[in-house]
Amino acid sequence: MRQRCPHLWGRATVFLDYLATGKLEPAQLTQVVAGITEGCLQSGCALLGGETAEMPGFYQPGEYDLAGFCVGIVEKSQILDGSQVEVGDVAIGLASQGVHSNGFSLVRKIIETAGVGLGDRPPNLSGKTLLEELLTPTRIYVKPILAARKAGLTLHGMAHITGGGLPENLPRCLGVNQSIQINAQSWTVPPVFEWLATAGSVEPGEMFNTFNMGIGFVLLVPPAQVEQTLQWFEAENLPAWAIGEVIEGKGELIFL
Repeated sequence: MRQRCPHLWGRATVFLDYLATGKLEPAQLTQVVAGITEGCLQSGCALLGGETAEMPGFYQPGEYDLAGFCVGIVEKSQILDGSQVEVGDVAIGLASQGVHSNGFSLVRKIIETAGVGLGDRPPNLSGKTLLEELLTPTRIYVKPILAARKAGLTLHGMAHITGGGLPENLPRCLGVNQSIQINAQSWTVPPVFEWLATAGSVEPGEMFNTFNMGIGFVLLVPPAQVEQTLQWFEAENLPAWAIGEVIEGKGELIFL
């Protein structure tokens, strides 16, 4: 057991990691832990401990499994459970930094069938290699969102756009008898998704069901606070767009 207990950030939010490999490589472990630590710093989370397992014969040289989980506490009065969401609320989409951590089974299949290499530089990736683009770290939204609430912005709901994209994740934050309609032309889709769609001949529906498509987090705010919210995130250097609206419905996401 590795014990690391840095400063707790206000409320008790802790993270524990697990790494398994065939043979422990100190340089590799150091790099992995450094990445986990950076993520915890960005999210205000204490890296409380970890487990490292050596399993010779089970993993190929250089391979490892990595997993982790976090536990947090929220005041009951601050819980967003869908009951605060109202018809007419506006969806504010916050920009992702690319593919983030979801959809890589499809990414690998596209690269394999397209016959390209990770060192290739597709012209629409601004000179980056595929490897550089795909390994762009996932944007962590914890501190900007907490700061927005502290600044007085009214947030009726929120959704982290991970596996399943907007169609699977966004309806989860709605209230009873509500749906949400989204204008897919209202934000800038990063070039990596355009490349994946073209190289893999992937239909738009499948792209949205697999990837974040440039929206990593969504907030639901009252119409009167839309401009204030957009300006606040612009000042924080986090691109944001008004991408849709809550309507009456049965828990669906509808593309305009």
